[in-house]
Amino acid sequence: MIRAAVLGASGYIGGELLRLLTGHPHVEVGAAASARLAGRRVDSVHPNLRSVCDLSFTHPDDLTAHDVLFAAIPHRESMRQAGLLLERGHVLIDLTADFRLPDAATFERYYGVPHEARELLGEFVFGLPETHRKELRDADRISVPGCMATAAILALHPAADAGLLKPAVSVDARTGSSGSGRSSGPADSHSERSGSLRVFAPSGHRHEAEISQETGLGVTMTATGIEAVRGVQVLCRGRLREPVDDARLREVYRECYGEEPFTRIVARRRGAYRLPEPKILAGSNFCDVGFAADPDGGRILLVGALDNLVKGGAGNAVQCMNVRFGWPERTGLEFPGLHPI
Repeated sequence: MIRAAVLGASGYIGGELLRLLTGHPHVEVGAAASARLAGRRVDSVHPNLRSVCDLSFTHPDDLTAHDVLFAAIPHRESMRQAGLLLERGHVLIDLTADFRLPDAATFERYYGVPHEARELLGEFVFGLPETHRKELRDADRISVPGCMATAAILALHPAADAGLLKPAVSVDARTGSSGSGRSSGPADSHSERSGSLRVFAPSGHRHEAEISQETGLGVTMTATGIEAVRGVQVLCRGRLREPVDDARLREVYRECYGEEPFTRIVARRRGAYRLPEPKILAGSNFCDVGFAADPDGGRILLVGALDNLVKGGAGNAVQCMNVRFGWPERTGLEFPGLHPI
């Protein structure tokens, strides 16, 4: 049994971490830290945890050392508090963007500020088990990728790794309102968001850098907010180097993901859910990936879908923890999602 703490536990990702960790057979949740809500009960903010989590929020200044510390705090805060975080967690699993990119210039380009802990860049393992499992087994510093980046990387990786794609791809991402976090602004209120298809990142979305880094492709990305609470779907459009039929694509994806516990291939000719659909993934740690090729025209569409708060955040972090401590990756992550919903 290990002791875990969640910093930033009052947010949506923090709440999902607590939900998953309280049901994990090898974890005791020692602290749920929040500066703003210190002293209040956790279930006053996360009502789904009533009778499940009996903790009250701890002030971050009072946080003691734990075997694992999950940092679910705002972007740029992890690099500012890096020394303290490393003291408080023997294994640090960071869910901010601060250590996903090992190059300081690339970080500054996409986030608009100089990196404040350059000495630590490159010391964090990219927290995606499907592509970095070996490194994660010994990692004490783990940086979990963004939700849209995770979906796009998993959708693109097999085709890119097999050399099927020309270098340039476009990623069209759609995301629910919970991706903006609990402290989102007036533009994300229900009255403003309801019925909207809001293109909030027409170009240069920060996840471009993560996707390019992990796939070796040149990526252009747009992101649109949709009328859903949870869920991410990405449509990745590219061109094939040579004609490839669906049978060959399926073979490539099965070779890559056939043994993966949380990545499923969804590419069917019939049915209501022929390609990946985030609705049926709510609450689960699955990422569904699919494809549709036009071999004559050389075009290909690669699709990824996931729950942005689970496989796109908290669930992926717990999966990384499972890899790090040598537990089966499904441990604490067995929930399959709901249908209908």
